[in-house]
Amino acid sequence: MEVWPGNAYPLGATFDGVGTNFALFSEVAEAVDLCLISADGVETRVPLVEVDGYVWHCYLPQIQPGQRYGYRITGPYDPARGVRCNPNKLLLDPYAKSIAGQVDWNPALFSYNFGDPDSRNDEDSAPHVMLGVVVNPFFDWAGDRAPKTSYHRSVIYEAHVKGLTQLHPEIPEEQRGTFAGVAHPAVISHLQKLGVTALELMPVHQFVNDGTLQDKGLSNYWGYNTIGFFAPQNTYSSTGDTGEQVQEFKAMVRELHLAGIEVILDVVYNHTAEGNHLGPTLSFKGIDNAAYYRLVDNDKRYYMDYTGTGNTLNVRHPHSVQLLMDSLRYWVTEMHVDGFRFDLASSLAREFYDVDRLSTFFELVQQDPVVSQVKLIAEPWDVGPGGYQVGNFPPQWTEWNGKYRDTVRDFWRGEPSTLGEFASRLTGSADLYEQSGRRPVASINFVTAHDGFTLADLVSYNEKHNEANGEGNNDGESHNRSWNCGAEGDTDDAQILTLRARQQRNFIATLLLSQGVPMLLHGDELGRTQRGNNNTYCQDSELSWVHWDKVDRPLLEFTAAVSRLRADHPTFRRRRFFDGRPVHREEGEKLPDIVWLNPAGAEMVPEDWGSGFGRSIGVFLNGEGINGVDSRGRSITDVNFLLYFNAHDEAIKFTLPTDEYASAWDTVINTAGEGVDSGPVNAGGTLEVPAKSLAVLRAHTEPEVAPDLSVSASLAVRAGTGAETVADTASTS
Repeated sequence: MEVWPGNAYPLGATFDGVGTNFALFSEVAEAVDLCLISADGVETRVPLVEVDGYVWHCYLPQIQPGQRYGYRITGPYDPARGVRCNPNKLLLDPYAKSIAGQVDWNPALFSYNFGDPDSRNDEDSAPHVMLGVVVNPFFDWAGDRAPKTSYHRSVIYEAHVKGLTQLHPEIPEEQRGTFAGVAHPAVISHLQKLGVTALELMPVHQFVNDGTLQDKGLSNYWGYNTIGFFAPQNTYSSTGDTGEQVQEFKAMVRELHLAGIEVILDVVYNHTAEGNHLGPTLSFKGIDNAAYYRLVDNDKRYYMDYTGTGNTLNVRHPHSVQLLMDSLRYWVTEMHVDGFRFDLASSLAREFYDVDRLSTFFELVQQDPVVSQVKLIAEPWDVGPGGYQVGNFPPQWTEWNGKYRDTVRDFWRGEPSTLGEFASRLTGSADLYEQSGRRPVASINFVTAHDGFTLADLVSYNEKHNEANGEGNNDGESHNRSWNCGAEGDTDDAQILTLRARQQRNFIATLLLSQGVPMLLHGDELGRTQRGNNNTYCQDSELSWVHWDKVDRPLLEFTAAVSRLRADHPTFRRRRFFDGRPVHREEGEKLPDIVWLNPAGAEMVPEDWGSGFGRSIGVFLNGEGINGVDSRGRSITDVNFLLYFNAHDEAIKFTLPTDEYASAWDTVINTAGEGVDSGPVNAGGTLEVPAKSLAVLRAHTEPEVAPDLSVSASLAVRAGTGAETVADTASTS
């Protein structure tokens, strides 16, 4: 085989239209063999003799897309010093852009013999590993343009590729559970109906199916077990795993963009699937263990674990950080994604021990001309000391607001002393974000996410029911802030079912009308249940898939309607925090941008926040002078709104404020299903808000008289009829 020197950059396998350049970083290697694997499993080894800055490289002019490959590393094997090279292990390229096959958990995958962690295993792992695949980088994007929806107009929908599409009856069977299924018109039209602007996909980087789960008949369904940071998950491809998954992913992005929907990836850069010192040797461990992983200082056999998965990526090493940044840029520039949600993002900030918001990783993101321009969402916690960092990420970042989730859940289940914090969360969590120069959109608001109860289960279960996971119901969060409304799980009690339906509407309306960026969990708008399982990470089954044949149609229509209300009124998606000034107004002085109201219709004073009506509150949102664009692209100047929240177990009569706020009000939302079709309520009147419900009122305006576009009106004008006659015609037509 003809072998040319090639280049040290870019890393990975790069096809240029003629041949392929291969480049691999390893500082500890003494020799590196590129191993080309034929379709029938025959291995051809190509020694790499060119080394620049610890990057081993070559160019093979005859190698085309579809070629499978791996590496063998010759070097020291001394786990106590943190080095684990073994040429008997065929290793996956960390920069592989496509990955073929799965691991089969043969003992040859491990560097030691079972039962003796200090031994050395020299069995050949080649028949049992995943392989890198050379890909064709060329794709017809057909003029693809990113929607670039601003945060304040964004509605995020968190979804799982397989869970969303596996049971959809309109998707062809061979496309269910795949990227092609996500791009199907039936899925896209559903997202558009909900007003979704961004689809946040749970991990689609190539991940490993954990052997211990497979032994139980389960799987690593969620995918938080990454092994390839550049490769789309091959089981989500409907057409093949030797590069086809790359083309299919790009086609999915192109179709979603055409529909005006951004693609955000949930990415897992904090750890890999190789686990701790007892885990397999699949890639990073055998290539340069100490460069890629945080090791325990006084005994480098062991791994620092801030993630609960066995290892933590070493963001102190320049080549690990380069891997991470190269991966992010690749997904933006080559795969056209629009943003990232970083799993356990606090672990990426652990440059030394404590979480450091100005660590190397965040500095690199800040100055990167590509990555800094897309949506960056942090899951602002990990399992290490001081790992809960909600509100502490740099200004260009947004965060999953766990405090929003907890407070809104507590409020609607009737927990005492939540009113003040509920008000803060409803208005964008200024207490968390304003002091760092951020806006309300720094808060990604959510009530449910993949990790925890679905919305239907949140109102149906007091306790988790994770027995199907095979861990004695000991896995998953035990403190869910849930309320079953009077019965655990399934019930035929009509009153309980009515209350549960109302509570789901309360959560969805609160979420969509809060300042910040709302995130819906897939299937919540349909009434999806997981039978009380709040940790379906291992449940690749009908328990966790969306059942499109069991749609809660009223809840779906309600969700879509509230989403449209949000889209039509910039009052609910302000760019800046409320200031509430002036607090004490003189007569005739302009109303503040927000006013908190007690049930008597008076403005709240400090002592009111701890008073006996602490589970109900009204809020006036001043829309005057707020300009924006509605859901149909029309420029508008907004109107005023009143929102009344009643988490009590009994109805509350609210007195509407004086005509200074508006002369009359129309009810546009009532989660108890009352009053929406009634006439306007005058200023100073009363509105009864039933127990466990909320109402949204809009300042009443007389409908404009539509222009008469009839033939008779046109003829009258042409005949020179006066304006009064035309108006009379219009009023009687």
